[in-house]
Amino acid sequence: MYYDNNTVIYFNGNFVKATEARIDLYGQSLHYGYAVFEGIKSYKTENGIQIFKVKEHYDRLRKSAQVMHMPFDYTTEQLTELTYKVLELNGLSDAYIRPLLICSPNMGLSKGQKSYLTIEAWEWNNGYLANKMRIKTSPYQRPNPRAFHVEAKVSGHYVNSILACQDAKDSGYDEALVLDAKGYVAESSGANVFYEKEGVLYTPEKGSILPGITRATVFEICRELGIPYKEKLFTPDEMRGADAGFFCGTAAEIVALESLDDVPFAKNWEDTLSAKVQKAYRNLVVGKELEEFKLQLK
Repeated sequence: MYYDNNTVIYFNGNFVKATEARIDLYGQSLHYGYAVFEGIKSYKTENGIQIFKVKEHYDRLRKSAQVMHMPFDYTTEQLTELTYKVLELNGLSDAYIRPLLICSPNMGLSKGQKSYLTIEAWEWNNGYLANKMRIKTSPYQRPNPRAFHVEAKVSGHYVNSILACQDAKDSGYDEALVLDAKGYVAESSGANVFYEKEGVLYTPEKGSILPGITRATVFEICRELGIPYKEKLFTPDEMRGADAGFFCGTAAEIVALESLDDVPFAKNWEDTLSAKVQKAYRNLVVGKELEEFKLQLK
């Protein structure tokens, strides 16, 4: 699904076959989930293959490594160049890109002594956009932000995401809506969340969430299109039965929601401001200016 015998990755300073790359079974990342990563997308555009928001993603990867005390001396420019080379070597255009930073053997509970970077990529044609997902409020909470650096994209954090997502699927839903320790909406298992009510988009404020790059892009789109938005604390009760809702993330892009806890969102998706944001985002990632999309709305 992700690689074959011809797939090339960047690993520990070299471009190698994915089937030939080896990690140490005594590595600190394997034993403790002590690793940081990114999820990035590339697209085929009129100006060639473009990695969307590549600077923002690699700046965040470097920040994640810093707050987790992991040695990492690549610049954003170096990471960008290496990633385009991985795409070229694999003949990829529309792709999902996974940079991952892991650490050397260390069974002590101390910071990493040496790190190893891998950059992997595989074909990704987004299939979420037509979906209207049925979601449920999860019994699992997001970790206490005073216990973790929730703003960093850390591998170990995603055990919580697996539990929440699988619980939703086992209950017959598509995804989970995860709350913070105080009962306020945080995010999905792996994406940020918005809901729309009376002409305004609402999203959880920072604190217990990973403030995503796609979330920031939604803000950018809203400012350009004149759509009001607000960051605030809110409960699932405030979100249920709203005009519309969506998840957003690099892999998911903008995903329309059908219902929360079996309560449908009130408006037809195509008639919502959220649908305009979805369409504008799709234009943006393939290299079209928002000004061009604004003209289409007139």
